[in-house]
Amino acid sequence: MTYPCLVLEQFCTTPIQIEFDREGINDYGDPLEAITYNGKCNYQDKAKTVLTAEKKLIQITGSALFPGDICPELPVISGGEAIVFGVKRRILQGSKARNPDQTVNFTEVLLI
Repeated sequence: MTYPCLVLEQFCTTPIQIEFDREGINDYGDPLEAITYNGKCNYQDKAKTVLTAEKKLIQITGSALFPGDICPELPVISGGEAIVFGVKRRILQGSKARNPDQTVNFTEVLLI
């Protein structure tokens, strides 16, 4: 059975460059190289201020949606940086929405 993609490519018009951090070290003890993605996404700006237990303010400034799995090398997106509209932003959270057959329907990346 084929599942419909919930993020259509025709609505992904914003150019974005992302570097996903990889966890672990290589044979020489250096951190693994980041995985780079260049493409287009459906980008939505938003601002939200959250007060954490340490009285720290976090402002989520945008979310980027991609059809399918943009980083199949990583099972989980844990961090990195993105450049969108010429502004460098840090990845707060990444998620891969899965279909019932465990294929990835779309990828969402929250940026601060």
